[in-house]
Amino acid sequence: MEKTSHIWQFSSVGGVKRVNLESGEDLLALDSLDQKLWTALSCPVEGLEIDYKTLELIDLDKDGRIRVPEILEAVKWITALIKNPDDLLKQEKSLPLTAINLNTSEGKNLYASAKQILKNFGTPDAPDLSVEQTSDTVGIFAKTKFNGDGIITAESCDSEEQKKLIKDIITCLGSTTDRSGKKGVSEEKLKLFFEECNMYSKWQGKAESDAMSILPFGKTTDTALSAYNSVKIKIDDYFIRCRLAEFDSQSTAMLNTLVARYESISAKNLSLCIDEIATYPISKIDALKPLSLVSGINPAWESSLTTFTNSVFTWLFPDKSELTEEDWNSISEKFKAYNNWLSEKAGANVEQLGLDAIRKILSSTLKSELEELMKQDKALEQEAGNIIMVDKLVRYYRDIYRLLRNFVTFYDFYSPDEKAIFQNGTLFIDQRSCDLCITVSDMEKHNTMVGLSGMYLIYCDCVSRSKSKKMTIVAAMTNGDVDNLMVGRNAVFYDRDGLDWDATVIKIVENPISIRQAFWSPYRKVARFIESQIEKFASEKEKESLEKITANVEEAGSKVVAVTPPKEAPQPFDIGKFVGIFAALSLALGAIGGILASFISGFLHLIWWQMPIALAGIMLTISGPSMLIAWLKLRKRNLAPILDANGWAINARAIVNIPFGNTLTHLVKLPENSKLNLNDPFKKKKNPLVTALWVVFGLLLLIALFLWKCGYITQWSGY
Repeated sequence: MEKTSHIWQFSSVGGVKRVNLESGEDLLALDSLDQKLWTALSCPVEGLEIDYKTLELIDLDKDGRIRVPEILEAVKWITALIKNPDDLLKQEKSLPLTAINLNTSEGKNLYASAKQILKNFGTPDAPDLSVEQTSDTVGIFAKTKFNGDGIITAESCDSEEQKKLIKDIITCLGSTTDRSGKKGVSEEKLKLFFEECNMYSKWQGKAESDAMSILPFGKTTDTALSAYNSVKIKIDDYFIRCRLAEFDSQSTAMLNTLVARYESISAKNLSLCIDEIATYPISKIDALKPLSLVSGINPAWESSLTTFTNSVFTWLFPDKSELTEEDWNSISEKFKAYNNWLSEKAGANVEQLGLDAIRKILSSTLKSELEELMKQDKALEQEAGNIIMVDKLVRYYRDIYRLLRNFVTFYDFYSPDEKAIFQNGTLFIDQRSCDLCITVSDMEKHNTMVGLSGMYLIYCDCVSRSKSKKMTIVAAMTNGDVDNLMVGRNAVFYDRDGLDWDATVIKIVENPISIRQAFWSPYRKVARFIESQIEKFASEKEKESLEKITANVEEAGSKVVAVTPPKEAPQPFDIGKFVGIFAALSLALGAIGGILASFISGFLHLIWWQMPIALAGIMLTISGPSMLIAWLKLRKRNLAPILDANGWAINARAIVNIPFGNTLTHLVKLPENSKLNLNDPFKKKKNPLVTALWVVFGLLLLIALFLWKCGYITQWSGY
């Protein structure tokens, strides 16, 4: 896009001059706008109230952040594919097909793909296309034989043999999901399947070529091996015991199992002791004694030994009934080649199909047939890719201008009718609602930066019962008072979808909210200090009294005296001590009284119209510093540090001044035309006598002032 001498329009928004994006021409010239004039330079992809898929498409490098060059690329792409860029400002949810620019080859392709999508949904004559339709890839490709992803399903096949092979591959190796949402087979799966079939066939062929060595028992070799393995350990044990008996004849009795072991089970039901009996030798031990296969066998091993005899021993030694150690070693040697062959097993994934079926598949042309179907499918890759690009086109058409209003400018944030994409909902707490609520993505970073915002912030942990999710939000309190806000308070948070979350305050960052609150702040602090001191004094006195009573009780309990002790003589009255205390109190009260008298005297010497000015001056002296500090902070409240803590790169101030702050936090108010009943049954009743006394006191005070001003009091007193 060529740089132009575009005339930009600017407006002061939130105390900052921001560019106006009011036409398609502004969007076309956006790449010529100095980045220093952009409100934001980057923003996260996640956690914003805008379609995540749209932001993911804009994020070209897939780093989870959107930057200025990516924004410009998105604007350049969408403005080239629609006839009138002004249409982007409408933020329509659907893309009219008439808006697509057919003067470009890409535009023609996307238009054709859009028509194909509508056709696949059974609405070929529909005038527009929505995101809901373009994002439904399963619905788009459900009725298509090929969809350009190179994956074929049973529906892609022409013959039953092909369909059966697809099923076999999926059974053996698993499936790959097709764009239609159906189970299919990829080129990699097809190649792997035939490799497995070839390896399994060759492995079986090796046994077939050397059957005498590898398969000494023919097709029953595997069964024979199982029978051999079932008794191998026990027969090996038997012959070792026999050799030990030959080595030392005195060991024979011990090797045949101790008598104590028989005694331990003799009184039991032996049918329940088979596991114990199985630990005994398979037959009676004697020096160089062959193992009889027909008699004298441990009952626990009779079944296994009979299976071995029928499957293995009789095959090799049909005329013998005793197994010698030499015979046993020769049998073990027979299985060595078979075991080695088993260790070389390949193609196990396809074994379940059977050797005959595998060789039938290998001898067929099914592999080349499926490969041809995959080629036909991949031939439509560009067309199918265009269908996917239509989804991008529809999303950009709907969302790109909204993103610009929240990235290049902050118009949505300062708009009375819109909410910014970083505003995630509304928090209801303490009879007010807070609209400036932002999801916290990095609490540690927030702890570092939010103090720079100058705003009164409430952090809440939110739990959604319906979604079974948790999150943390920060809400800016910009109106009202904070006397009733504290950590631990419960509230309710409503997200932008209207779903409610249980919220609990976990942290408060204190800053001024209003000038009015700052005015009363010193008095509230003094009141809280006095209250705390009174509570502290009362607590100390209560503790002192309790300790004294406890000590007296303990002292009384420790004294066990038969005779009542004589009472101590009362201490004589110390007149000196009394006079000292009285003098100290008098001095203190005199000093306080002198100060008050001086203040009252000076106040009463003022002209009547000067008195309210003096009172106002006193109050201003007390509250002025607090109000000045609050005013300085309130005019500099800045949202930027909060957004920066959430992963944004804010390039300009986002001031939240007093008038704008009042629109972000709504205080409770009664509905219009509502009626209020002031007759509170639980209101504290006023004592008429006390009211009358206050009225009399006020009248006397006014009379005294009048008489003093007229000089009568001075005349009567003689001063």
